[in-house]
Amino acid sequence: MKTTMPRETGAQRRWIIIDAAGQPLGRLATFIADRLRGKDRPTFTPHLDTGAFVIVTNASQVKLTGRKESAKMYQDYSGYPSGLKKTPAGRMRARHPDRMITRAVWGMIPKNRLGRSIIRRLKVYPGAEHPHAAQQPEAVEFKA
Repeated sequence: MKTTMPRETGAQRRWIIIDAAGQPLGRLATFIADRLRGKDRPTFTPHLDTGAFVIVTNASQVKLTGRKESAKMYQDYSGYPSGLKKTPAGRMRARHPDRMITRAVWGMIPKNRLGRSIIRRLKVYPGAEHPHAAQQPEAVEFKA
């Protein structure tokens, strides 16, 4: 028997849509990262980008458990002295709810050229509306 290697150029990319309303952030991010990398498919290959496009709606309604709404901090560092900015999760949800999910997923994919191409296929929207109806995404049910 021979092992077949999937070709990245011949990959049929699926479009899936996930509703984030009421879902825990970490569990949702793990589910999304697996779909983006293609780990849910039998043709998964670690060094190839064979995953799906993922659309996440209702990002502003994602659930944070415990006291994370006030205690969890997002840090950005400019590289200059005293250039560290800390943002609580509550303020991040109010201003940029899509970045909460994007950052959580980015932490779960490789930090290299492959990871940068994977994260481009993640589309996150704070509300229920999205501009990707022409791609006919299939709804994927996620239960934490």
